[in-house]
Amino acid sequence: MTATVQPYIDGRFRADAAGFATVDPYSGQVYAEVVDSDAALVDAAVAAAHARRKQAAGTPGFERAALLRRMAASIRGHAGDIAAVMTAETGKPVSDSLTEVERSAGTLELSAEEAIRIAGEQIPLESSANGAHKIGLTLRVPVGVVAAITPFNAPLNLCSHKIGPALAAGNTVVLKPAPQASATVHRYVQALAAAGIPPGWLNVIYGFSAGETLVDDLRVSFISFTGSTAVGERIKRNAGMRRVALELGGNGNTIVCRDADVAEAARQCARNAMRLAGQSCISVQNVWVHEACVQDFKSTLVGEVQALRLGDPGDPATIVGPVISADAAERIEGLVAAARQAGAAVLAGGARQGALFTPTVLMGTPVDCAAVTGEIFGPVVNILPFSSLDSVVEQINEGPFGLQAGVFTESMRTAISLVRNLEMGGVIVNGTSTWRSDQAPYGGIKSSGVGREGPKYAIRDMTEEKFVLFNV
Repeated sequence: MTATVQPYIDGRFRADAAGFATVDPYSGQVYAEVVDSDAALVDAAVAAAHARRKQAAGTPGFERAALLRRMAASIRGHAGDIAAVMTAETGKPVSDSLTEVERSAGTLELSAEEAIRIAGEQIPLESSANGAHKIGLTLRVPVGVVAAITPFNAPLNLCSHKIGPALAAGNTVVLKPAPQASATVHRYVQALAAAGIPPGWLNVIYGFSAGETLVDDLRVSFISFTGSTAVGERIKRNAGMRRVALELGGNGNTIVCRDADVAEAARQCARNAMRLAGQSCISVQNVWVHEACVQDFKSTLVGEVQALRLGDPGDPATIVGPVISADAAERIEGLVAAARQAGAAVLAGGARQGALFTPTVLMGTPVDCAAVTGEIFGPVVNILPFSSLDSVVEQINEGPFGLQAGVFTESMRTAISLVRNLEMGGVIVNGTSTWRSDQAPYGGIKSSGVGREGPKYAIRDMTEEKFVLFNV
């Protein structure tokens, strides 16, 4: 039976006419009919959030924390249901879907903990003559209406990473998820609504143009976006004086030094290049391996990749499911073909069937090829031999992205040098680029974005600092 997805505005689901469909990428069948939110629906959602913003701001932190805990409990209570929708609609293997549902609940709980820790500071004004006999302090106050725009690849946890901190800080939210994950987010929102969210605190719209309309509305005070670099740049240009948090692309560089545990590095790189079918901005894409150990690394990596089960995401044994659509798989196929034409050897995979793309290992890809410099966003990894570590760092830093990098080495001196010299938002030592803990600061530099997620850090961005002076 086809699911129906409706906007959620001012505490109720709107029964408007469907405008587009989402498709099960594995079967190719229509999964859900979705209301394509027009300008009037976007206006209604923003108006509701704007009207309720003072109510949210005036609610004590302990009450906001209690609400977030109820929301997390409701998500857990519907976990199997929500995961099944995610697997059917996005092609994510069911084991990964269940993991994400749990993480999305955990992120809301982390946000609840931070809701009761929002604090300013006392300013030592008596350190100067004009501050004598005065008391100065800062308060952190909500920004107002937060626009949250999320992608399809982690459709629930990334919603929680925006909704949780926004509500914890006393803001209201208008959420616009990726069209491809509409039914997944709708099922999640149904569970959140059952927890008793006050009307207008969370509003949800869907569609292809709704995001642009939302960003252009000047009643929106803060824009939190996760998605492509091209769209993120457009949002930043259009935001004007309003603040933004942009979590954008990456090309997953990981360095395997001569002294590394090569077998362990190969196992981690294989798993983290192919999980979620490579559809993560921190998926391992480029592995720079010292030439002295590249043959051992290659042998282990290829064996690990070929052992990964590809197929039906509803099968608990499946490790790699389809990418989000047949069009996406064709784009990946084109990047692999271009790399091959430029001189890369295909050591494993390289075949496409509908939205399924076999886990692929390339070697000898020229470093100026799009499969190295761009973002593949699919189950493809490059092995790039090197002799000079300094040249690898220079090559990575010259690239457009700066999200996360992984480093494998047994040398503390080498590790510290790479941490200092790699121009990244995060460096993972003895691990790959693919690592995120929901309480940690997460984000990039350069074309990988601005701002940091993680509830504590997002709340810092979603509040304003207000200075208060007492003349005594």
